[in-house]
Amino acid sequence: MEAEGAKEDECFILVKAQPHRSSKYFETVCCAGIGRDGKWRRQYPVPYRILNDAQKFSRWNWIEYSYTKSKEDKRTESQKVVPESLVVTGKLNKNERARILNPLVRNSFSEANSLNESLTLIRPQKLLISWDKKSETDLNNERRKHAALANQLSLLDPTAEPLEPCPIQFYVEWKDSVGADRRHECDDWETSTAYKRFQRMYGETKALKIIKTKYEKEYFRAGLALAFSTHSRRNITYGMQNQWLLVGLVRLDIDTQRDLLL
Repeated sequence: MEAEGAKEDECFILVKAQPHRSSKYFETVCCAGIGRDGKWRRQYPVPYRILNDAQKFSRWNWIEYSYTKSKEDKRTESQKVVPESLVVTGKLNKNERARILNPLVRNSFSEANSLNESLTLIRPQKLLISWDKKSETDLNNERRKHAALANQLSLLDPTAEPLEPCPIQFYVEWKDSVGADRRHECDDWETSTAYKRFQRMYGETKALKIIKTKYEKEYFRAGLALAFSTHSRRNITYGMQNQWLLVGLVRLDIDTQRDLLL
């Protein structure tokens, strides 16, 4: 059933943050992408893990969907997606990525703030990946909470399974274009998913080495953009200073001709 007052839109997906537990929506994923007009869209909340398989999108996928404006989220780019309306329609061509995304790259948070943005891309001038290994106690606590959540989700989808938490919390230490040193907790779902895949294949030590090499050397040298979103509550629409969260690490080549070869 179509939500009252819903509008239609489309974008390609650039960001999928890690799933978070929600008292109101059980489990949600904050996603964001770029529309046909070259402007940001934020899709939140998205019950990603209980979408049907045909609806589950990846980075660079074009999606069409209906949305309404949230009464709680006043950020300009935010859209409250009607889950059943979501359709994956294709994938952004690699040779179009730099042309669309480079105009959205900012030098610093100050520049993004001055433009009243709540989503932004920044190219780091230096990059270091670090991590903490979660304790078994913390992991077991997360597993219990996700198991309880899956039990709730099963009311909507009987195939829902508990999310296995990533045993590693990644951090990114970086410098922006105006020389400010930064450190952010990484909430990019693709990073934690990649780690778990490598860990199953090669073990923890090699998996961490692969992640570090991929971002610090391969991606950074070719071109890497960090994707940030303001906190849903700690932002200027609530009269507070923006708190910027790292929600994506995006391969965005500096040499745009490389996109044609990848």
